[in-house]
Amino acid sequence: MSEQKHEQDQERIMADDHSTRGNYVKQGAEFNRDTQYIEDRILDDPQAHWPVEAGRYRLVAARACPWANRTMIVRRLLGLEDAISLGMPGPTHDARSWTFDLDPGGVDPVLGIERLQQAFFARFPDYPRGITVPAVVDVPTGAVVTNDFPQITLDFSSQWTRFHRAGAPVLYPESLRDQMDPVMRLIYTEINNGVYRCGFAGGQAAYEKAFDRLFTALDTIEERLTTRRYLMGDRITEADVRLFTTLVRFDAVYYSHFKCNRQRLADFPALWGYARDLFQTPGFGDTVDFQQIKEHYYIVHEDINPTGVVPTGPDLSGWLEDHGREALADDEPFGEGTPPGPPPADEVVPHAHSADAWAG
Repeated sequence: MSEQKHEQDQERIMADDHSTRGNYVKQGAEFNRDTQYIEDRILDDPQAHWPVEAGRYRLVAARACPWANRTMIVRRLLGLEDAISLGMPGPTHDARSWTFDLDPGGVDPVLGIERLQQAFFARFPDYPRGITVPAVVDVPTGAVVTNDFPQITLDFSSQWTRFHRAGAPVLYPESLRDQMDPVMRLIYTEINNGVYRCGFAGGQAAYEKAFDRLFTALDTIEERLTTRRYLMGDRITEADVRLFTTLVRFDAVYYSHFKCNRQRLADFPALWGYARDLFQTPGFGDTVDFQQIKEHYYIVHEDINPTGVVPTGPDLSGWLEDHGREALADDEPFGEGTPPGPPPADEVVPHAHSADAWAG
């Protein structure tokens, strides 16, 4: 690898917020996310290079990361806990990698590694890009399969159907895909990534442009949700999962830390009710660890928050208040499906890190 190529790769790595720690803002520039991920797929085909096989793969997903959080939600909703194990790094990391500092001895009990970086290097010894979560790792070889987070959840829905629980919802129905895909593109470009575009803006002009784009999109979704319970109508879909993980972090982190402060989520009547509705649905709020979320953003983003001080607030008890959204739909949230059961004991969010702790 040439010296110039190495420097370019390092710049890309340091620009990826969920892979490295420290330098995320380039002076005077807009934030542009590196979206070149490992695009391998695990397919329901015995002849595939990576065939669907229960117990073979481990999902590595940090609770702090919104992209990883969506894979945790979809895995729960579909009931894939027994088929795909879950490894959870801690909320903070250094410039090299996410680390398994929450596990005994700081080692993932299944993969036997201290850093997710080791799984990437097991497959690509000279891997030059960010070590990102979520990532799916092949347990027998210890090598990463994919970190292509948008595709991971779609494949959980379409390729792992043999291992879905009874009553699993259809999150990406074929009849709605032509309508869903543009909505999910809007959510990703303008909202999911929009908050980062604000937070990592390197100058006033870049920030104001990003700010306007973000709140224009939020206003659009607010209007959409005024007359429908969920983004696609009466039932929860993949689109709702993708929006939820940004909304649940908005008042706790993005409003202040990323300067997304035209108004709080709690000041949007429809969006706030919608977000509470999802939060109180099994599989959503029970995957959210507010303390880890705050620690990640306020500690890892040293150039935005150099003191590393993690705020005590905000008050999170509002997430448990009645949302009244049932009046907008005649159907059940999962249609003919059912809600998932309680999370496995080793995946329960600590009470002190949940909205329940604020409610008393």
